[in-house]
Amino acid sequence: MADWQVVVERLRNELAQGPAPGWESVLPYTPESEGMREAAVLLALVWHDDHPAVLLTQRTETLPTHAGQVSFPGGKKDPSDTDLVATALREAREEVGLDPSCVTVLGTLPRYATISGFVVTPVVGLIPPGLTLAPEPGEVASVFELPLSWALDEERYQRYRYTLEGREGFYLGFHYQSWWIWGATAAMLRMLCATLSPDSLTSHTD
Repeated sequence: MADWQVVVERLRNELAQGPAPGWESVLPYTPESEGMREAAVLLALVWHDDHPAVLLTQRTETLPTHAGQVSFPGGKKDPSDTDLVATALREAREEVGLDPSCVTVLGTLPRYATISGFVVTPVVGLIPPGLTLAPEPGEVASVFELPLSWALDEERYQRYRYTLEGREGFYLGFHYQSWWIWGATAAMLRMLCATLSPDSLTSHTD
């Protein structure tokens, strides 16, 4: 069995050190600018002893923005939120019914600015397996787990070019089973890949 505290301390230390040098060069870059709105997502690691995973959601097809896309639970900061960690935990409770008391917050990844005008703080947390979740039917079509080993394999991430309103750029994306994971979600997973070491998958004690 994995020692929970050993896992927590190792992951906290790696997140505190931040991504490996040069990580910015592999990500799409949008500079932060005045008027961008603060947001946060919960990048929840489900700690199965033999196959840790990342919790992801697929948005419903009826939402006005990003319909059908794979994402993390999250959203914009509310005036009542004490900080962006509170934002991520509140949104996860609202979207998938995740009790904040079940989340061990480990740290954050670097802020990520999106072309839609948000500056997103990915909050990384650890949750035990087997939790009963209750997705909000108006927002979340399904909840699934992406193996952490998959997310930490940099070869999975592919670049795709785009042209939008006269601007050219690229985004990251990859397929996992029937899901297409791309855009900001893939970029934040790539940041996680640049931050956690392969040893993160085998944090066990004798």
